[in-house]
Amino acid sequence: MLHKKIVFITLLLSLFFWNCQDKTKQEISLPKTSKSSMKIDYAAGFAITNYENSTLLTINNPWPDSDKNYRYLLLTKAQAAVSTYNKSDYDGIITIPVENMVVTSTTHIPALELLEVENTLIGFPGTDYISSEKTRQLIESGAIRELGKNEGINTEVLLELNPNVVIGFGIDGNNKSFETIRKSGIPVIYNGDWVETSPLAKAEWVKFFGALYNKSNQAESIFKAIETDYLEAKSLAENASSKPRVLSGAMHKDIWYLPSGTSPEAQLLKDANVDYLWANSESKGSLALNFEVVFNKAKDADIWISPSYYNSLEALEKANSHYTQFDAFKNKNMYSFVNTAGKTGGVTYYEIGTARPDLVLKDLVKIAHPEILENYELQFFKRLE
Repeated sequence: MLHKKIVFITLLLSLFFWNCQDKTKQEISLPKTSKSSMKIDYAAGFAITNYENSTLLTINNPWPDSDKNYRYLLLTKAQAAVSTYNKSDYDGIITIPVENMVVTSTTHIPALELLEVENTLIGFPGTDYISSEKTRQLIESGAIRELGKNEGINTEVLLELNPNVVIGFGIDGNNKSFETIRKSGIPVIYNGDWVETSPLAKAEWVKFFGALYNKSNQAESIFKAIETDYLEAKSLAENASSKPRVLSGAMHKDIWYLPSGTSPEAQLLKDANVDYLWANSESKGSLALNFEVVFNKAKDADIWISPSYYNSLEALEKANSHYTQFDAFKNKNMYSFVNTAGKTGGVTYYEIGTARPDLVLKDLVKIAHPEILENYELQFFKRLE
């Protein structure tokens, strides 16, 4: 009789503890009520929401005129071990910190280096475009594999590498390579930094990478330093005694392309306290104008910034002799970033400029108001000779 009572009590206790364990698992099912959302001050393309047992990364409209949003569940190994979730609710489940990844734009490289995780990069399409000496050493040592071209990634090599995640970008979301990668079980996240409409918004995407590496605090600190540096340079420029008139861009075939007044490039020029001649235009993206319109408005501009891909005054004159009629050309007051490149030809501006708008702004302030940043050396722009 005593034995039966012991068995009965043991059974009751087993049921009790089993029920408690089951309730515990239900209590940590995802998602839970948000504890906090990371403060995003400028960027519109992503959001990071922290839950008690997970982090939700949301990507909003990652290409022009997009109406798509993507949701990624980020879990530490400890969280993944005790969490339940419905895979169909997310576009990817990613264990953080990410141990290795593939990125597809040079603009992604500086964020990895700023977070000191560049050694987790294992593949890139078009490695010659990477200008960073630190990452180039990894390429030359064989730690980073060449993956072909971004529009046609070598998926065979990428699948062999089997990264934790691929960071892509797209102009319309129709990328067959990314679809193949996704179907293989490797999450693909579209990075929309290039769609942002202000320089600081683009730079704030370091927080996106911070979430993937479980380094959000470090990412916030990095961005805060960049923001502070940028705003200090802007404040200095506001005290300039002059406001030079600025022209930008050049002809491609019969059309002159230059930044619209709503572009990040125009914002940089505004913050450098110059009179950008098309600052009031409201079109999205670039303006497409004929030569006569540009010449009539900008023939006496003081400074000519970023004359397309031309790297010398001679190259400009050979392309179109009419360029020589501009005062900025006659006075050799023309500046471009195309002559600042890495060992294999990658233009430094296209890599670092997005992540470090503070340095870009300082360059522009130095060019427009040399008396303000007297001891500053240009990082990207060089006067055309």
